Amino acid sequence: MATGIYSRGIWRIPHLSSFLSDACRKLCLCQPVPDDIRAVAVWGYRPGTLRAVRKARQASVPLLRLEDGFIRSLHPGVTGAPPLSLVVDYEGIYYDARRPSTLERLIQDSAGNQLRIAETKQAISLMLEHQLSKYNHAPDFRAESLAEAVLVVDQTCNDMSVRYGNADAVSFQRMLEAALAENPQATIWVKMHPDVLCGKKTGYLTDIQPHPRVHIIAEDVAPFSLLRHVKRVYVVTSHYGFEALLAGKPVVCFGQPWYAGWGITDDRHSDAAALAARRRPAPLAHLFAAAYLRYSRYVHPLTGEPGSLFDVIDYLQRLRTFHNTRTGILWAPGLTLWKRAILTPFLKTPFNRLSFGNAPPHATACVVWGTKGEQQWKSAASTRQLSVWRMEDGFLRSVGLGSELHAPLSLVLDKQGIYYDATRPSDLERLLQQSDLSLEETERAKRLRLRLAQSRLCKYNLGEPWQRPASAKGRLLVLVPGQVEDDASLQTGAPGLATNQALLRAVRQARPDAFIVYKPHPDVAYGRRPGFISKQDALRWADTVTQSAHIIDCICHADEIHTMTSLCGFEGLMHEKKVFCYGLPFYAGWGLTTDTLRCDRRTRNLTLDELVYQTLIAYPTYIHPVSKKIISAEEAVEYLIYRSAAMRPARTPFARYYRLLVELLALLPSKPQ
Repeated sequence: MATGIYSRGIWRIPHLSSFLSDACRKLCLCQPVPDDIRAVAVWGYRPGTLRAVRKARQASVPLLRLEDGFIRSLHPGVTGAPPLSLVVDYEGIYYDARRPSTLERLIQDSAGNQLRIAETKQAISLMLEHQLSKYNHAPDFRAESLAEAVLVVDQTCNDMSVRYGNADAVSFQRMLEAALAENPQATIWVKMHPDVLCGKKTGYLTDIQPHPRVHIIAEDVAPFSLLRHVKRVYVVTSHYGFEALLAGKPVVCFGQPWYAGWGITDDRHSDAAALAARRRPAPLAHLFAAAYLRYSRYVHPLTGEPGSLFDVIDYLQRLRTFHNTRTGILWAPGLTLWKRAILTPFLKTPFNRLSFGNAPPHATACVVWGTKGEQQWKSAASTRQLSVWRMEDGFLRSVGLGSELHAPLSLVLDKQGIYYDATRPSDLERLLQQSDLSLEETERAKRLRLRLAQSRLCKYNLGEPWQRPASAKGRLLVLVPGQVEDDASLQTGAPGLATNQALLRAVRQARPDAFIVYKPHPDVAYGRRPGFISKQDALRWADTVTQSAHIIDCICHADEIHTMTSLCGFEGLMHEKKVFCYGLPFYAGWGLTTDTLRCDRRTRNLTLDELVYQTLIAYPTYIHPVSKKIISAEEAVEYLIYRSAAMRPARTPFARYYRLLVELLALLPSKPQ
């Protein structure tokens, strides 16, 4: 059995079977409906659906009417963006006020909606916090003045919701006249529809006569950011009216949208009383629960499997944040071809320009790789009056080393400093200093931390199993992770002690009776970076040297971890180990570690889950290496678990030869200009 599809447009919708929870089959209008078709799906009340409707009725097959969901996608559908949500109606369609729809029946099911109230409150809170609407591509609205204003919402000509909402062009004129008459001291803002602004359609109020109090908002802006500046909203049948209700604004309706007639809007339609008698009063929360949680269907943005509203909210929120933090014309100079390929998906958006060559005119920011790139290009950036943004590997990076050209799963973009530079503030330090997690965020961080501990993930996810040596029995086992000695984290975060040999000597002095395990940094152990200590020298202070061991095994068997600035200390905290810092890594100074040095800027005592949330969830950007879509920290963890199980990087000469080849082919970094 399957759902039959006549429409080519519907057939092209990605993941259609996930939306319909059924197999789908393309049908031909010139043939009878097959016996194994359980339903026929059409798109709303479009004129092109008439023949398909007749075929379904002749065969006595149920009809499903589809439409875009109420929180649909990043870009409008007219631009080709696939939907993340659809609605499926078994009786009519939600915008048809002439007869009940499945949505109307769901709103009237008070008991069913009451069961979803907790989810409703959470979803509304997230939508308002992250300004998520039906479409989510537009920038925030910037008001030129704080003068009193009301909002009038235009729609596209011949929109089905206008016709079936018992409205027409006259309704829009009446709406504008009422807004002017009822708000004599206010500026009237007329909001054009996104489809009109992108040139795909025309609106009802596009050619209104000039008026001293009427201001056309001709730019596309995020709906909730605009609602902050208005005291009242006038609509005909636009869904924007429902979003205004969510934002706490009074809404006046001149048509009969799906949210009118429930006692929460000021209804001006001539048949308003009849609609209200049919629908009866219902609270706003019940309308939301019915429309967004029960009527709408969602797919997971990454997998295409059936998903939830919260999957879509989470994805769109990450996408909006990603775009909003990378606006302008970005100049990223002095990078090899390899680094350019790495950085592009982490920087490029449909709304900015990215240049790797000479500085483009009107550039707004200079993006560099870490503090070394900043030192090289800060003069050129200063000459052009450009702010400098720094990028670095994230804390859950890959299965394999960056020096072996394994692309990163995560990067950080920092506009203040960079997380390992303790000489100045960074975006991560600001997040930690101002941390104020909700209960949901705290629980999310805890789940992530436990998942990481259970799965043995770390930054590079390399190494062989390791056990506590028999000779360590009965002794305090101290893990000392080595570092790359020219690493910027030592230059900017370890002013007193910055070599592996000095660290080992200091740890032996602090723990004379302990069993000390020295774990060289993989890049140092493989001869790629400075910081090498011969095994003979290391054993002057350490009891054993383990080069190939998996770092998480070492952490799990350790009683204490002593480090300068190594990320191993942060990983040790997540495994609830005692961590001693001889430098100032990003995780020191918050009351979670024993510190030799002090940072006066860090004045908070944080919980471990606050540190985990800001460091692994809020600060980095994660991008799936295949789909190039932005993913969550949790999705990144699951990908790394899968890759760790599927692939153990072979330490063969090929990786070194491949690296040399890429470096030879890479463009030489440009000289500072």
